[in-house]
Amino acid sequence: MARYIFITGGVVSSLGKGLASAALGALLQARGYQVRLRKLDPYLNVDPGTMSPTQHGEVFVTDDGAETDLDLGHYERFTGTPCNRMDNITTGRIYQDIIAKERRGDYLGGTVQVIPHVTDAIKNFVLDGNDGYDFVLCEIGGTVGDIEGLPFFEAIRQLGNELPRGEAIFIHLTLMPFIPSAGELKTKPTQHSVKELRSIGIQPDILLVRCDRPIPETERRKLSLFCNVRESAIVPALDMQSIYDVPIAYHEEGLDEEVLSAFGITGAPAPNLGRWEEISRRVNNPEGEVTIAVVGKYTGLKDAYKSLVEALVHGGIAKNVAVNIQWIDSEIFEAEDPASSLEPVNGILVPGGFGERGAEGKIAAARYARDRGIPYFGICFGMQMAVIEATRNLVGVTDANTTEFGPTGEPVVGLLTEWMRGNQLETRAEGGDLGGTMRLGAYPARLQEGSKIAEIYGDTQISERHRHRYEVNNAYRDRLTQAGFVFSGMSPDGVLPETVELTGHPWFIGVQYHPELKSRPFDPHPLFSSFIGAAVENSRLV
Repeated sequence: MARYIFITGGVVSSLGKGLASAALGALLQARGYQVRLRKLDPYLNVDPGTMSPTQHGEVFVTDDGAETDLDLGHYERFTGTPCNRMDNITTGRIYQDIIAKERRGDYLGGTVQVIPHVTDAIKNFVLDGNDGYDFVLCEIGGTVGDIEGLPFFEAIRQLGNELPRGEAIFIHLTLMPFIPSAGELKTKPTQHSVKELRSIGIQPDILLVRCDRPIPETERRKLSLFCNVRESAIVPALDMQSIYDVPIAYHEEGLDEEVLSAFGITGAPAPNLGRWEEISRRVNNPEGEVTIAVVGKYTGLKDAYKSLVEALVHGGIAKNVAVNIQWIDSEIFEAEDPASSLEPVNGILVPGGFGERGAEGKIAAARYARDRGIPYFGICFGMQMAVIEATRNLVGVTDANTTEFGPTGEPVVGLLTEWMRGNQLETRAEGGDLGGTMRLGAYPARLQEGSKIAEIYGDTQISERHRHRYEVNNAYRDRLTQAGFVFSGMSPDGVLPETVELTGHPWFIGVQYHPELKSRPFDPHPLFSSFIGAAVENSRLV
């Protein structure tokens, strides 16, 4: 039977509950346990698919096509275990299901209320499908005291009572700020956060305390006294040079031992942290460095490209170099020559995105990389812009564009209205809902024998995750191929272009899918490893 670990947060948001959950999952996994991580999000959106990247951050897509919170990316990267649509739920999705049941008459005329109907739905989600797992880690989004989070806190409080004794514990992540004028760490924010948590019936078993320096014994004793938590269960979560140092740091502070102790587990095998030690060594002691320009439109919030950033780091790990990212808002290239910004870099990456803003700047970046022989990696929208650039400047179709921006006489990229998912035809209406209507999740592709991308993968049959509404128009394929712009990967039915590459260029590849979603620190994605390798070669030529 699975044991449950509920992770809550207090004081302020963005303390890193997702990272803490992922690191703890990795530690338990390193001891030989089977773990599952789940995220409970209190916001009213059904999923993050229609939320602004500059507000919510990245939308992480699973193999089964769920649009989920970016913390699921941390879960996958740290444990290597793929998540699915049942690992993330929101208030919106819960209410959507409950209201649908009420409309059908499932409640037999009864009054539908937060307790028990909403809390029961949350509990059913937490408990469902956990056979075969030793530990299930449930992270509750937001901060204790948020009004929208109350049903979730009430649900896990109930579970703490309903599960057999010793099969559920609570970890509370808080902040202990250092006040320079006083010259000391302050425990009061954590005291108030725990007081708020206890007022709704939850007593934390472990405090995970974010701070920028070690916690003195006097402050540790104070926290223990006022928060009713054993001193040994107050675990410092110090700032680390790299997020991949966190599992080792948490183990050294005794987090995994405290978790096992809280469950009454003794004699557990010691964790095998060898691969984390090797990753830490490579990240903290690189043999060189490269600079990659990320030319995007959501550069104001780096979390909008979270998996992309980590995949670049993983490519650096594979090549034992540090990857310095130069963030460039693509709009600036619509008013100025990209040379001044792009000349110093060793590689150019244009990521996914939606909408017309900044598109011409991305096209300019693709042209600069093509003309100058700089390694170029176009992902999703970045591939589409590279194809439009090549159609305009290599094929001579000067009006080439995408119907995403409005009607065009040369629709090099157009709206995808139907496609095959296995043996099933998926269809979408042009004026339909935006939420959950893209080509989402894992789809297979066939790579051309002898192509550069097939060489990189070491295979001609691949499966990658998608998230897009528009596709490159196959009607332009022959003219582009004659110009050296090869459609080297296609959907199995030969209808949808999946990858493109430029012959005679050191490294110029575009992919319609999102390879960053499947990259892991201990298993870097081959495209990112190869791209960073090409950037290393380029740096030697400068």
